[in-house]
Amino acid sequence: MAYLYDFSEADGKARDLLGGKGAGLAEMTRLGLPVPPGFTITTEVCRVAMGRGDVPEDLWPEVDRAIERLEEKSGRTFGVGPEPILLSVRSGASVSMPGMMDTVLNLGINDNVVHDLVEWSGSAHFAWDAYRRFVQMYAKVVLGVDDQLFQDVLAKLRSERGVDDDSELTSNDLEKATRVFQSIVEEQRPGELPSDPGEQLRGAISAVFRSWSNKRAIDYRRIHRIPDTLGTAANVQMMVFGDLGDDSGTGVCFTRDPATGEAVAYGDYLPRAQGEDVVAGIRNTLTLDEFADLHPEGHAQLLRTMADLEQHYHDMLDIEFTIESGTLYILQVRSGKRTAEAAVRLAVAMQRDGLIDKATAVTRVEPASLEQLHRPSISPETTATPVVTGVAASPGAAAGVVVFTADEAVETAREGIDCILVRPETTPDDIHGMASALGILTSQGGKTSHAAVVARGMGKPAVTGASGLHVDAGSGIAHAGDVDLQRGDRITIDGTTGAVFVDEVELVEPQKLPDLETLLEWADEIRTMGVLANADMAADAAEARARGAEGIGLARTEHMFLGERLEIVQRIILTHDADERRQALERLERQQVDDFEGLLEAMDGLPVVVRLLDPPLHEFLPSRLELEEEALRRVRAGRPIDDLTDMSEEVARWEEDNPMLGLRGVRLGLMLDDLYRMQARAAAAALTNRLDAGGDPKLEIMVPLVSTVEELVRMKEVIEEEVSAAAERAETELDVPIGTMIELPRAALTAGEIAEIADFFSFGTNDLTQMTYGLSRDDAEGRFLRDYIERGILNSDPFQTLDREGVGRLIRVACKEGKEANPDLVLGLCGEHGGDPDSIAFVHELGLDYVSCSPPRIEGARLAAAQAVIERGEEVGG
Repeated sequence: MAYLYDFSEADGKARDLLGGKGAGLAEMTRLGLPVPPGFTITTEVCRVAMGRGDVPEDLWPEVDRAIERLEEKSGRTFGVGPEPILLSVRSGASVSMPGMMDTVLNLGINDNVVHDLVEWSGSAHFAWDAYRRFVQMYAKVVLGVDDQLFQDVLAKLRSERGVDDDSELTSNDLEKATRVFQSIVEEQRPGELPSDPGEQLRGAISAVFRSWSNKRAIDYRRIHRIPDTLGTAANVQMMVFGDLGDDSGTGVCFTRDPATGEAVAYGDYLPRAQGEDVVAGIRNTLTLDEFADLHPEGHAQLLRTMADLEQHYHDMLDIEFTIESGTLYILQVRSGKRTAEAAVRLAVAMQRDGLIDKATAVTRVEPASLEQLHRPSISPETTATPVVTGVAASPGAAAGVVVFTADEAVETAREGIDCILVRPETTPDDIHGMASALGILTSQGGKTSHAAVVARGMGKPAVTGASGLHVDAGSGIAHAGDVDLQRGDRITIDGTTGAVFVDEVELVEPQKLPDLETLLEWADEIRTMGVLANADMAADAAEARARGAEGIGLARTEHMFLGERLEIVQRIILTHDADERRQALERLERQQVDDFEGLLEAMDGLPVVVRLLDPPLHEFLPSRLELEEEALRRVRAGRPIDDLTDMSEEVARWEEDNPMLGLRGVRLGLMLDDLYRMQARAAAAALTNRLDAGGDPKLEIMVPLVSTVEELVRMKEVIEEEVSAAAERAETELDVPIGTMIELPRAALTAGEIAEIADFFSFGTNDLTQMTYGLSRDDAEGRFLRDYIERGILNSDPFQTLDREGVGRLIRVACKEGKEANPDLVLGLCGEHGGDPDSIAFVHELGLDYVSCSPPRIEGARLAAAQAVIERGEEVGG
C-alpha cells in the first residue's frame, strides 16, 4: 500500500484517503491550474500513527523519493542553493476543520540556505523573514515551545523601530529576531532545532499527524460530531511566496458571498504576506477590488479560476491563492463555510442555474442550522450609536457580557449567562470559547480570518477587524474611543452591519426567506416520514403548523396544569373531602376541554396526540422545606399553623425516594382513575365540540409509562368508556386511536404483546435513554456527562443523539415485534431526538412513520427526513 501520492498522480475524488485539501490539490492539478507541486501523505498513515503512537518508519523512504520527484519537476533543490525549495506541511481531513490542526511553513531553511535565498530573491528582508517564521513555527508546533516567548521579542523590536506590523521591520531586525528565536529554542529544548532539511521535514510531518489529537481538534470534532477515526492527511508542497516583494501577496476568496449567498466575489488580500497572516487576522486586509487595483491581470485570472472551479465543483468554494512576483498560484480549494441564510440561497440558486438537482440542493443545508434563520436582528430604526464598527463577518445580532478569553466564555456560559468573546484576534485554541459565546468581536482580521470563518460555520454573529477597538485581554479591558469596555459589561454586536453597541439595543424578528420555503417544498417531495410537533398550547401549535408540522405528536398535559391552575391541582391531590375533590376535577375538566379544543382547532385536519398525565403528583406540590419555613415564620408572628401541618403531612405521604420510578404515568391513572377519566372525558368533549363547529378534528390519546400489557388493557377500557359516552351524547361515531409511549426497556422488549392492544407506539426516547443507561439526565448533565464526552468514554451526548447500539436496539426490537403482531401499528418518536438529524436518519432506517419535535426544530426535521432518504440511496425525484 502506498503511503503517499503526488498531486499529479492522485485521484481528486478520493477524499477519504487524501483528505479534502489533498483531493482538491490533486483535482486542480489535473485541471491544469497553477498549483505548486507536492504530494499528499494519506489519512491511513494518521490512523496507523494513532494505533502505534507514531508514523510508520517505512514512510520516510517514500517521502525521500517524493522529494526527488518534486525537485525534478521544479528544477530546484531542497535544502541547498542556488535555487532552494522551501516546503510547507499542512493538515487536511476529509471533513473541513479550519485551523484546528497544525501547519509548518518554510521548511528547508538553515544558516546556509538563508544566504542562498538572499541571492535568489534579491531580498535580505524576505530571506530572514522566512527564516524567523520557520524557527518560530517549528518551535511552537513541533517542539511545543510557548509562542508568547517569540511574540514578546517581535513586540519589543516593533516598539524599538516605532512600527505596528512585523512586515515593517528591517532585514537587520528580522535577522536579529531569528538569532534570538534560536537562542530561545536552545534554552527551552536544547539541541532539538534541526538544521538538516530532511530532519525538519520528518519532524513537521509527524507533528501534523499528532495534531489530529490536540485539544482544539478534539473540541471541534465534538462540536461538529466528526468521528475521531477519520484521521488527517498531510500535504507537502513547494512554497510560493506572497512576501517576496511589492508585486507579491496572498489572499483568501469565496466564489460567492458566504454570509448572504449573493453571487459576488468575496475575499481578502494582503500584500507582502504569507497565507497564515490572512487567516490569523493579525493584519487588516484589502478587499478584492483593492487587489484588482494592485494586480489587474492577477485579479482577472483569479476571477476566471473562481468561475471555472465553481462550475466544476457545483458549489460555493473557499480558495487560497498567492501572487509571487506577479504570477498567480492556487494553494487550496474547498467547499466554503457559509451561514444558514447563504446555504439556503446558494442551494436554491444553484438548482435554478442547472448546476445541481433538487436532491443535491436538499443535502447542501445543515438541518440544525435552520434555527439560525429565526434569530432576531437589530432594528434598522434604532437610534443607538455604535461605539465602534468593524467588518460584518457573520450576520445576526447577539447581546451579552464581555469576556476576554475562551475559558471565561466557557465558564460564563456554564453559569447560564450570555456572553460575547472579545479578542484582538482568535486562534484555533479559542474554539471551545467560540462555541460557548453568543457572538465574537475582534479588533483585527477580515472577512476570511479565523474568527470570521469559524463563526459562520457555527452560525454565530461576528464582527472582525474593528480597528477602533484596542483589546487588552490580560488586563480585562478594551478601549473604543472614549468608551472602556470591561469584563462583564453588556454589549450588542451586529454581524450584518459590523456595528458594536454598548448595552442592549432593540431587536426585531427576521424577515421570511422565500428560498427556504422552496427548499423545504423540495424536501417534502422527497421525504417519506412525517414530521409532527411537540406542542402543549394552541399558540405553540399554530407556530408549529406555520413551520410545516403535520400534526401534534406529543401534547404534554402536565404543562397545562401549571400557573393559576396549580392551586386546583393541589386541591385535587390534598383534599379528603369528596365534594371538594369533585368540584376541583370539574373545574379542571372545563379548562382541559378548552385546552384540547385549542390544539384541535390549530391543527384542524391533522392528528393531535394527547398524552395523559405523566409525572408523579408530588411535583405539583410545594416542598416540605418551604412549608416548614412558612410555619416557622407564622409561629414567630403568633399565627396558627394547623393548615400548614396538614399540608406538610399530605405532601410527605406523596413523596417518594425515587419518583422517576414510582407512582407516575399509567400507574397513577390506575391508582387514581378519576384524574385520567377526567382527561379522557375532556379530550372527547373537545373532539365533539370541534365537530359541532364544522371542524375536522383528529384526536389520538396516548398512555404514558406502560410496562405491561395489562396496564394498557385496563387504561384503554377507561378511555374507551369515556369516548363512547361522549359519542352517545353527541349522537355520532368517534374514532379515537389509543396508543402508548414506549419509554421503558420492558415495554420495548414485550412490544409484541402491547402492540396487540395499541393502535400506535410513540417512542419516548428521553425517558427510554434514562432508563436504559440507568441515570438521571439532569444529574448526569450537571455532574459527569460533559467529562464523559471530553474523555471519549461516550462519543456523543445520548440525550441529543440517539444511542443506536443500546437504546436504538430496543427501538429496533419494538418496531419489528410490534409490526409482526399488528401490521397496522403506527410508529412514531416524540422525544427531542425527533429534531436531531442523526437520530432522524436512524429511525427512518427502522421504518418509523413520523418524528415529533419542538416547533423551532420542525423545519430542520423536514430537511433531515429528506436527507435520510437521499443518504440511503432511495429513489427520489428532481
